[in-house]
Amino acid sequence: MEFFCYHRDRPGSLALRDELLHDHWSYMDQYAKELIARGPTLTADGGEPTGSVHIVDLPDPAAARAFAFDEPGYQAGVYQDVLLRRWRNILGRTMWDFPGGRTDGDRFLVLGLGAGEAVDLELPRETGELIAYGPLLSDDATAWLGTAALVRAPDADAARAVLTVDRYATVEVHRWQFGGRS
Repeated sequence: MEFFCYHRDRPGSLALRDELLHDHWSYMDQYAKELIARGPTLTADGGEPTGSVHIVDLPDPAAARAFAFDEPGYQAGVYQDVLLRRWRNILGRTMWDFPGGRTDGDRFLVLGLGAGEAVDLELPRETGELIAYGPLLSDDATAWLGTAALVRAPDADAARAVLTVDRYATVEVHRWQFGGRS
């Protein structure tokens, strides 16, 4: 079962986040084989982290909750909240399989939170710039709750265009970069 996990930083927690970076990476190293994508979201100028995205393949919702809430930064109070949802890997690959590489171009997290009937369950026509893409689902995978995508795009507006924006309650776009040890 695949899960989308987004830890959003608590304002003023950058020093604590930096202090725990080694612990965070060591914790994530335990899940290296299960990770589909990972990396920080950043301020609009890319200068500071604002959260952490992890897409991970785990046995069940209980394992996903343990993954999200046992993370050292969460335990220490770095994050103000956590979005944890089942997710379906429509591309069928990891971020490391993305043909665009780790650093070329700007990357974004596009997060559409659902409002009613499911939308964007199929891949957009142009998939070459998609790093990860899939629906956000309830724990039992019966209810559609939105869509999460990692995309390379020239700017936030182009990234947002990967979703049918008017069919969501809200769409967030965050600057994002490949994470993990270099």
